[in-house]
Formats: sequence, structure tokens, C-alpha cells
Amino acid sequence: MSKGLDWPALIRAGIRGLGLRPEEFWQLTPAEFQLMLGEPGQSGPLLSGGLQALMDAWPDEEKKDGTDDR
Repeated sequence: MSKGLDWPALIRAGIRGLGLRPEEFWQLTPAEFQLMLGEPGQSGPLLSGGLQALMDAWPDEEKKDGTDDR
């Protein structure tokens, strides 16, 4: 017998994990929310903490003349 949805976990995933405001969370359809969470077993969306970790690990390097390498 199913106990239903784990609302506290879903709300945490939306608000803490995805950074949604409560009103944004409640306006999503289940399909939209599932799309934002990604497929089970795959990595989740890149949030600001993940982006910062990538930027720290792979910083843009400046050339010796001080110009950007981009």
C-alpha cells in the first residue's frame, strides 16, 4: 500500500535543491517539476554552488599580457 507523496522531501528538493521560491514551487505542474529535477540516476541541475565549484576547479587564465584568454 502506497503512503502517497513525500511532500516534505519534494518541497526541500524544490526550494533548497532547485532554489525555487515557494510560490514558484506551487505553480509548477508535476511534469515541469520532474523535468527540473532530471532523470533518476543522472546528475541534477547545475546550481550556483556547483557552478562555483567548477569555476574554482577550472579558473579562466589570463595571458601574460593581462588579457583574457576567451
